[in-house]
Amino acid sequence: MSGKCLRVFAPLALVAVVGCAPVQTTEQGAVGVGRTQYMSGLVSAQQVEEASAQQYSQTLAQAKAEGALNTDAAAVKRVTAISQRLIKQVPHFRADAASWKWQVNVIESDEVNAWCMPGGRIAVYTGMIDKVKATDAELAAVIGHEIAHALREHTREQMSRQMAANLGLSVLAAATGSSAAADLGGTLSQVMFTLPKSREAESEADAIGVELAARAGYDPRAAVTLWQKMSAMSSSASLEILSTHPSPATRITELQQKAQLVMPVYQQAAKP
Repeated sequence: MSGKCLRVFAPLALVAVVGCAPVQTTEQGAVGVGRTQYMSGLVSAQQVEEASAQQYSQTLAQAKAEGALNTDAAAVKRVTAISQRLIKQVPHFRADAASWKWQVNVIESDEVNAWCMPGGRIAVYTGMIDKVKATDAELAAVIGHEIAHALREHTREQMSRQMAANLGLSVLAAATGSSAAADLGGTLSQVMFTLPKSREAESEADAIGVELAARAGYDPRAAVTLWQKMSAMSSSASLEILSTHPSPATRITELQQKAQLVMPVYQQAAKP
């Protein structure tokens, strides 16, 4: 079934069709990310932006209250410098992103994580730096990946699909008078719509992140060494089909291919 919209059927009749408009949030870049995305009119880019700004402020306030916000001056300087080099490259994928109100902060946490909220609000946890022992190029791969999620509006896309699914399932439950149908439909919707989308989004973010890093003068092959480290650190070996992310082996193979593709871009950017 296509992810373009959610079609909900009741016995002998089409009960509802929840449509999503086709959009192209970014240019394809050298890595060729050209999938057409579908966004619901139920959630606008402005709404997501406003919610993101509020949540980011709350996250920073909590970290500050806990004495965990930007406590390591050297780490903040390093992450900020890497982020700024990457941000300069975003017009290659999305011209309007150059005028976003970008923010970069470092949060003290053992968690190996980093993220970029819609609108360019970046946070890197110290666990990513200290536990992974990430090089500058590996940090560029991580941050570039997270920036890519914001550029492609993956958060809004996922919200669109989920809202469309919830609306369609509500119609189905009302038509059949069965809460069980809604429960079953919810599980089916998650597998067919949310799960495939998430894996698509991760692959797209990997590809765009590799190119952003290359254009910023960071060796794109560092994305491969980063995920080799992450794979070695992982204590679980879940099946790929049950994961919202590509398996480490699949991810590393794809990153190797993308890194090779943008090597000429990197070599040009790295010239003195």
